[in-house]
Amino acid sequence: MAISIRLSPKDEARLQALATKTGRSKTFYVREAIHEHLDDLEERYWADGVIRTWEASGRETRPAAELWVELGL
Repeated sequence: MAISIRLSPKDEARLQALATKTGRSKTFYVREAIHEHLDDLEERYWADGVIRTWEASGRETRPAAELWVELGL
């Protein structure tokens, strides 16, 4: 799938400098950046879903220090 994006002149210059310095293509680094950011976004939305599920369950929370004392840690 082809995607067209507009980069700021500063980001374009940074991307070009990195590609030139490493001998890799700008496309390589754009793909890498998207891949890494998608991983982060997926984890963030997964965690948000877990928190929302917990909050909707009505279960109570307690401080970690209290739990550690109870567990003898």
